[in-house]
Amino acid sequence: MAMVKTRSGRNCAPLAAWAAICGVLALSGCGFRLAGSESLPGVLARPYLALKDPYTDFSREFEHQLKSAGATLQPLRANSTATIEVIKDLVEQRTLSVSALNIPTEYELTYTVTFAVLGTDAELLAPQTISLSKDYSFEENVLLAKEHEADILRQQMARDLVSIAMRRLTSLKARPVP
Repeated sequence: MAMVKTRSGRNCAPLAAWAAICGVLALSGCGFRLAGSESLPGVLARPYLALKDPYTDFSREFEHQLKSAGATLQPLRANSTATIEVIKDLVEQRTLSVSALNIPTEYELTYTVTFAVLGTDAELLAPQTISLSKDYSFEENVLLAKEHEADILRQQMARDLVSIAMRRLTSLKARPVP
């Protein structure tokens, strides 16, 4: 290992270590946190998750992220500190363009989710609707590949929607909405 020295002949290793320590302290001092490292408020420590369909991409990812954030999901609403109700979980596909032979060449996927948070005696978060749209080209001769592409897009949109929902939940205050 080669030693790096300054023009005056001194070793630079202590200076580099000092710069690294200052960088870490500056990042932590300004409130920098890794994505997804926010903790949930105490009122969501033991939530009941009310889902219309527990097998959608959003539902599965939302449940996973809540558990990862430290929530202990309750099987019964009566034992919970709050209820997170997913009111709407809908994926829609719309044709954007067609060829001269009236064959679709481009589609738009729209994933829409509406959720609310209810405390034991009041609404903590009014219904929130979040929606994402992505378009993709379609070719009939590569049907399986394009269906797989649509599945991947839907799963990615579900992850993005969960990320948005989790940010809204972490900023939730324990007092009721007026």
